[in-house]
Amino acid sequence: MIASEEQQEYMRSGHMACPGCGEASTMRLVLKVLGEKTIVVIVPSCVGVISATFPNSTFKVPCFHSAFEIAAPTAAGIANALRVQGREDVTALAFAGDGGTFDIGLQSLSGAADRNDNFIYVCLDNEAYMNTGMQTSSLTPMGATTITNPVGKHGGWKTRKKKNMMEIVAAHNIPYAATVNPSYPMDFIKKIEKAKSIKGPSYIHAYSVCPTGWRCQSELGLEIGRLATESVIFPLYEVENGKYTINYKKKTKGVLEYYKQQGRFRHLSEDFIKDIQEIVDKEWAKLLFKEECSHK
Repeated sequence: MIASEEQQEYMRSGHMACPGCGEASTMRLVLKVLGEKTIVVIVPSCVGVISATFPNSTFKVPCFHSAFEIAAPTAAGIANALRVQGREDVTALAFAGDGGTFDIGLQSLSGAADRNDNFIYVCLDNEAYMNTGMQTSSLTPMGATTITNPVGKHGGWKTRKKKNMMEIVAAHNIPYAATVNPSYPMDFIKKIEKAKSIKGPSYIHAYSVCPTGWRCQSELGLEIGRLATESVIFPLYEVENGKYTINYKKKTKGVLEYYKQQGRFRHLSEDFIKDIQEIVDKEWAKLLFKEECSHK
């Protein structure tokens, strides 16, 4: 019996991801939606280790190895080559981590977005440079400890907020940008389907649990993902042609409930966590206001 499109898998089992890796779940879901007519761009990172350690490939679709900082323009170049060939039924897709997106790859992503090329860019946000040993990135959350922000007698953990990449991308006036979380698969699938249907660049910001780096139990990945959204630390929303839409508004958990599941936050005092809660509440209020204003 031939499997239906929904049953098809375009990511093989036996890959190199750590147990409970959120990136593997994200890549699998994205490829299930986009299907066989997809060309993937990957970079040297966890993505590269999971998906394509030479001479093998986890993917059942063509895969292009790019330099760390140029995933976006590489995907854009592939998209334009396909357009010249009349193959606009094929999706150009880029996978990169938070370091390759927010830090080292920000300039090239900005240029590709500004040119309005037709590709989908997925940022796999595990909140640090995990492949090289958990160094701090601009996506590492406030209060977290890493090997470059170790805990000492006088603090040492990260004290700055995460960079808001969704706002940076939205400022480029691209057709579509959205946050996704594998703990909410139906919302995830709808957004990838929408990104596929839109002409021009689409940016997908994917929450990616990293049990190894976050020092949490691998079997709790989906639960931690739900806590991230229920506490609005990682809200689910989309920006389509400048209009904000929040896809999940049930704020039922607090920062403490999310943080206590992860060893990278165990050094924090109750007062520090209260300060973070205030910041999260303010950011949530700002997002609600943007949604209200953009629909007037």
